[in-house]
Amino acid sequence: MALFFDAPWFDARLSERGLSRAAMAAVAGLSEAELALVFKDQKELSAGQVAAFAELLGETPAEVARHAGVSTPTPGQDAVARIANLERRVAALEAAVRRLSGQT
Repeated sequence: MALFFDAPWFDARLSERGLSRAAMAAVAGLSEAELALVFKDQKELSAGQVAAFAELLGETPAEVARHAGVSTPTPGQDAVARIANLERRVAALEAAVRRLSGQT
């Protein structure tokens, strides 16, 4: 586990995917200024933000947490299951909207 936020690791993952820190901030519900504080190890991440970064970067939440510093929480299985359930519900709602609007 990294003692401090491993900014080079995160920047490398972003670069590999052609993404910016702005995209990273957006998926986690952070402003770019707040994300800058995270990268400077002056703001901690929540478990939800770890999960969002993991999905964006194509990494596991545990790997993201490992590079985010010693006090970073890893989302538990309950959180992962809730997210998967919400994704299924959103997909079902989107399908229903398409059906109702005549799109197939």
